[in-house]
Amino acid sequence: MIQPKIIDSINLHSLNKFLSVSDRYYKHKYCVKFTSKEQNLDQRVSFHTNRICMISLGENHTVMKNNKKILKINCSIDNKINRLLNATSGKGKRGAQKLTENSVLCYIECEDGDIYPVYSCVQGKLLEINEHLISNPNLLITNPVSKGYIALILPTLNLYESIKNSMLDADEYSKI
Repeated sequence: MIQPKIIDSINLHSLNKFLSVSDRYYKHKYCVKFTSKEQNLDQRVSFHTNRICMISLGENHTVMKNNKKILKINCSIDNKINRLLNATSGKGKRGAQKLTENSVLCYIECEDGDIYPVYSCVQGKLLEINEHLISNPNLLITNPVSKGYIALILPTLNLYESIKNSMLDADEYSKI
């Protein structure tokens, strides 16, 4: 008796009904407080079920909207702070760089000479900067919610709900 292949038993059209990993485990919110008339600096803050926040560019960010060519991601904030040198250890993430919502995570430097700051949008501890962006900065545009995330942040726990509630959800963001 010949057994049918398992793959033949799967209806490939039904796979489209499942949510992506990003949509399944993250609540996407948008921080628009850094946007001005000159530049749109909207950022997506994805809140994971474990409370870790993933920072990426919002769909209306100038870099995304204009499909700008990114020259590099600069994580040297000043002479003293380099986000790539962040080192955490232990359960409490000792040694992590502390962030306010106004802290700059990095600068996006484009081929046309424009430079865009990326803010943390969340008060907490920097867990990591996505090092893949150093070698392939255009992941910011091509895969913003997966391989092109900018940073992971552990928010200050007693501020978690207020941080989350201060941002726009996807429906509110789509209306602006």
